[in-house]
Amino acid sequence: MKFNYTPKIQKIEDILDNFLPELESLSNIDDWQTLNFGALPQGVEITHFNQLVNPCRNLMKLGGKRWRPLFMVLCAELIKNSEDVDLAYKLTPLVELVHTASLIHDDIEDGADERRGQPATHLTWGIDTAINSASWLYFSAYSVIEKEVKNVQLKNEFYKMLSMQLRRLHLGQAMDIFWHRNPNEIPSKESYSAMVRMKTGTLASLSAQAGIIAGGGSFEQAEVLGKIASEIGEGFQVLDDVINITTGNKGKKRGDDIIEGKKSLPIILHLQKNPSDKESIIKNFEIASQEGIESSAIENTIQMLESSGAITEAKIYASKMIDNSCKKINVLYNNSNASLAIENLFTSLL
Repeated sequence: MKFNYTPKIQKIEDILDNFLPELESLSNIDDWQTLNFGALPQGVEITHFNQLVNPCRNLMKLGGKRWRPLFMVLCAELIKNSEDVDLAYKLTPLVELVHTASLIHDDIEDGADERRGQPATHLTWGIDTAINSASWLYFSAYSVIEKEVKNVQLKNEFYKMLSMQLRRLHLGQAMDIFWHRNPNEIPSKESYSAMVRMKTGTLASLSAQAGIIAGGGSFEQAEVLGKIASEIGEGFQVLDDVINITTGNKGKKRGDDIIEGKKSLPIILHLQKNPSDKESIIKNFEIASQEGIESSAIENTIQMLESSGAITEAKIYASKMIDNSCKKINVLYNNSNASLAIENLFTSLL
C-alpha cells in the first residue's frame, strides 16, 4: 500500500507558519501578542518580539523531517476518521516548537557549528539571544494548548502531559551532557537506552499521546501508545547516530558526533567487545575536538567501529526496535489504514 503524506505535511507546515509567523506580514499583530504575552506595557515594539521569534522561525523554516507532527496526526487517525482530526492538526506546533527549541539548546551545549546545512542559531544570533529565544519557545508550546483546547479538564491534562515530557527531555539531555563532559565515562547500553528514550523518545511519546487524546481516545490508550512511541524514538535516534558516522546526516558533515565526544550506541557496542580501545577512542575524541571536521581522528574512529561490526549491530538493533514497535501498533489497531501509514512512515527510514 502506498501512502502520500504530502498533503498532511503541507497542512502541518501552514499551521506551523501561522503559529510562529513572520510578524511584519501580520495584518493585525494584537491577537498573536495577546495569546503569547497578554496585555503589555507601552514601549514594547515589534523589534523586541523579533528577538524571540526570528531565531526560532528561521531554524524551523530550514525544514526538518516533520515526522513528529505527522505521527501525531496519524495517531489521531487511529481513533477517528482522517477527515475528523482537526484538533490534532491544530496541536502539531506543540511538538515541533519544543523540538525546535531543543535543537537550538542542543547545538549550544554540544558546541555544534551547523544545523540543517546552515550556521547554528547561536552563531548567527549570539548565544544570549539563542538561549533566550529557545527558552521562550518551550513556553510558547503551552499557548498552543491555551488556544486550541476548549475543555478545561482536557486542557489541564494536556498541560500535565507536556510538562512531564519536558522534564524528562531535560533529564535525558543532562545524562548526555554528563557523558560528553566526562571523557572517561562510558555509559552502559541500558543507560544509553534510558537517555535516548527521554531525550528523543519523549517527543515521540508526546506526539502519540496528544494524537490519541485529540482523536478522542482514552488516557489508557494514550499511555500504551506513548510507551511504544518512546521505543520508536530510541530506534530513530540510534539510526540517526549510525547515519552520522556512515553517510553523514543531512545538513551536517560525517562524523561530527565524534568531534562532540558523543557516546553513541556504536561506540558503546564497540567498547563492550574491545574494552582495550577505550583510551584510543577517548584520545580520538580529544584530537577531533581540537582539529575539527577534517581531523584524521574521525576516520580512524569510524574504521575501528566498522571493523568490529558495531555500526552494523547498532543499525540492526534500531531497525528491529522500530519494526517491532510498528507491529505492536498494527496489532492494537487491527492493521487499520492509519496504523499501516505509521508503519510505512517509520520503516521507510530503515
